[in-house]
Amino acid sequence: MLSFLPPSPSDIQEQLRHKFKTRRKQLGYTQIELAERSGVSLGSLKRFETIGQISLESLLKLAFVLECLGELEEVCQEADEMPKSLEGLE
Repeated sequence: MLSFLPPSPSDIQEQLRHKFKTRRKQLGYTQIELAERSGVSLGSLKRFETIGQISLESLLKLAFVLECLGELEEVCQEADEMPKSLEGLE
């Protein structure tokens, strides 16, 4: 990816896949343990860790167990309105 372009949806999907897998390992969970604790099927978890595909509900369940659900609350938050001109900065 060219560094001046914003990340694509597939880039974000890959980043999430990697971050969730890394977090699972940091917390010392096997895939089976995480599936059981979260209520997400083992097949869904394996698919997510392999190709990044997962339902939003399952992603949120995993984030809760992996103690990173709060970070997802910040997605699409309203941005502060930016001034339309330099005069608006005063």
